[in-house]
Amino acid sequence: MPNESKNQAKGNGDRLKSAVSLKQLAKHLKLSTTTISLVLNDAPAAISIPKETKDRIFSAAKELNYRPNYLARSLRAQRTHTFGVLVPELSDGYSSVVLNGIESVLSGHGYLYLTASHLHNEELLAKLPQMLVERLVEGIIAVDTPIRAIPDLPTVTVSGDRPFDGVTNVVLNHQQAAELGIGHLYDLGHRSIAVIIGQEFSSDTEIRWQTIRESAERRGIAIDPILAVQLKRDTPSPELGYAATKSILASGKEFTALFAFNDISAIGAIRALEENGLRVPADVSVLGFDDTYAAAFHNPALTTIRQPLFEMGRLAAQTILHMLNVDRDTELATVLTVEPSLVVRKSTAAVPVDR
Repeated sequence: MPNESKNQAKGNGDRLKSAVSLKQLAKHLKLSTTTISLVLNDAPAAISIPKETKDRIFSAAKELNYRPNYLARSLRAQRTHTFGVLVPELSDGYSSVVLNGIESVLSGHGYLYLTASHLHNEELLAKLPQMLVERLVEGIIAVDTPIRAIPDLPTVTVSGDRPFDGVTNVVLNHQQAAELGIGHLYDLGHRSIAVIIGQEFSSDTEIRWQTIRESAERRGIAIDPILAVQLKRDTPSPELGYAATKSILASGKEFTALFAFNDISAIGAIRALEENGLRVPADVSVLGFDDTYAAAFHNPALTTIRQPLFEMGRLAAQTILHMLNVDRDTELATVLTVEPSLVVRKSTAAVPVDR
């Protein structure tokens, strides 16, 4: 029992002390709450307060474990220094890299963000923006997310599905991306090209498929509809690309290259091709899209169209911070376009002579 009591006392001693309120801190220091608030918030008016007093306030705040009531302070100031970010889900490479870019900017300006995943659920798509507004965010960034209603807040979209008044959309130059991809395969001698098309709900699906067809047609290549298969279901697994490629192979139609909607589906495609006895790139070249972190470390390392996702996140965050500091009537750019690049690795090669 004595040892048990001793251990219990030691355990109690390790716990964090209860926080005191601003009024309690003021009473302890025999100062006004206004003086303490000015010092702790580093307000401009605190310049007239003696250093000795400031040191006493900081020392007592630390000793008594004072923590400001952030919600009350935010309500008074009408500022929360928080943004809401809507994403389809968080396990895929696309959203996580964009979020890294957003965070790199916001953290340097003293802002946090609340992330909400909608999973392409219509009920969540309609409800989540309002939930973020109710949590007093100062703006919303929507990543590859269809907007159902525009909040009365600064709003930026990344790969938005359509333009809205007052909303800035950060988008990729899809025409150039298709030119880089199809041009690379064409220069390697590929004339029979299969394509994995994105899911219906993705903001980039229609424009990417359209620009790929146009780039192929400019080079005299007509993509056979049998060799164009759309991804089904909503999951970030390579399984979708695997299933799409199995479907293409089952058609019996010959092809020498495959252009995938994203890196995840390209990785699944490579697995399906190899299971079918085809070597990548000796028999079939595979081209991905996005240049997510996994692309360089897959075997073979994936040739891909680099979409500058980190930079797109940074640009979205910089834009929404700018929106907070300009008059609401200021005219802002509706579209900010970023450029893709081709990253050549080991999954593409020239068409074999015997093909």
